Amino acid sequence: MAKNGMPPGFGEALSFPLVQALLGRRSRRFPLGAEIPDGPLAYKSSHEPMPLSDLETMLMVTAVGGNTGWHNLIYRHKLYAPHLSNYAGAAGGRTFPSGAGFHTSEIFFTDDSGVFFLPTRDAPALVEKDEDGSLDLEDLLAAHKGRVRKLADARMILPPRPPFFEGHNTWVVNHPGTLLVIPVADLAQHTIANLCYYLQNGQVIYDDLHKRSVPGLERFANLADLNETLPLSFLDQMTMAEATVEISTACYAGALMLQAMGLGGWMFNGLNPFAVLGASGEAEAPGLGFRFDTDPRWPMPNSTGLMGVMEGFCPPHYPDMRAVVEAFCERKFGPGGPYHPDTPGPFRDTPRVRGSAQVHDKAFRECVALQAQYVLDTFGRFPATVPSMYCHMYLQAHHLELDFYDTHFKAGAYLETHRRHMERWHGKA
Repeated sequence: MAKNGMPPGFGEALSFPLVQALLGRRSRRFPLGAEIPDGPLAYKSSHEPMPLSDLETMLMVTAVGGNTGWHNLIYRHKLYAPHLSNYAGAAGGRTFPSGAGFHTSEIFFTDDSGVFFLPTRDAPALVEKDEDGSLDLEDLLAAHKGRVRKLADARMILPPRPPFFEGHNTWVVNHPGTLLVIPVADLAQHTIANLCYYLQNGQVIYDDLHKRSVPGLERFANLADLNETLPLSFLDQMTMAEATVEISTACYAGALMLQAMGLGGWMFNGLNPFAVLGASGEAEAPGLGFRFDTDPRWPMPNSTGLMGVMEGFCPPHYPDMRAVVEAFCERKFGPGGPYHPDTPGPFRDTPRVRGSAQVHDKAFRECVALQAQYVLDTFGRFPATVPSMYCHMYLQAHHLELDFYDTHFKAGAYLETHRRHMERWHGKA
């Protein structure tokens, strides 16, 4: 074992070359204990499934959604200079980027021991950086482990068959021994963030689906050009696109970590996102157990949140959209938020920098709330055409069955880290 009881593989992962992780990344889908019963790649593992250790699990989930210190914010926009741009939703930064620093997603994961939640969206800097900009990974892992919340004592239940799984994933995804990481984005909050963003830049929405303006916007003509509106359908498309980038880059960060640690696995979207959240409507497929609703106007059920864990910025978790807007502004401008002068940060004069951002005033909040309430009243949900809660990219990690690759692939199908993983991480020859 390395110092502090860490296995040698831990230190080797810290020095693993980025270029090798990029060029060596592959989807390596065959874990210990798996079987492909037929076809040209038929193979049955002679080993039992082997779950990841606690250390391996924390490394993986921290790679996917870990806090990495203070967010640097966005500096300038000519329209409201000399004030600091005030788009960001969080004071902390994470292992993946988020459009305009909104950061609306959180991380769930499941393995043989249960279902877990790792909240980092609103975390401060969990570990301060050294003068050279580096972080102590052991301290970082300990800080993240302290934030993990156990939600269930058994693996997430989702029957391995269509329509819950894509057919090509039924034999391997969420099976014994595997770790499945599930980033979930709050599209309701992301839409509020976008409504604020566009209003700051002089735009309000137009309901292009019903071919009408939002009633009452006339009184906010001093905030926006009512002749240059933003189509509501485009707002929803932009929200989903930005959130998809967020949860996808989170999984990609984890995919790179797989190479450094010598674990098998891959990022993918081959699970039914409604079933994963818990909106399958089938008792045999509870997924993560999120609340969901149905309506004749909607083609699909709509998940709004997991009570007491991750509640969407929309009713029924708030009484109305005005309350949602107030909660969103509190996240940004209240204690711990990125624009509160008492929130610590990376700047030499952090109170001056954070305090220079304009706080959304009463009229601004009313304008955002009016648009949001119109969407809710018109469509029966918020946002209008995309889910309130969204997941559609996942990362699986597992111990790789090297014999499968040696049997069916030429040399080079896996990296040296994979070849030596059992020795360097588990002390097995």
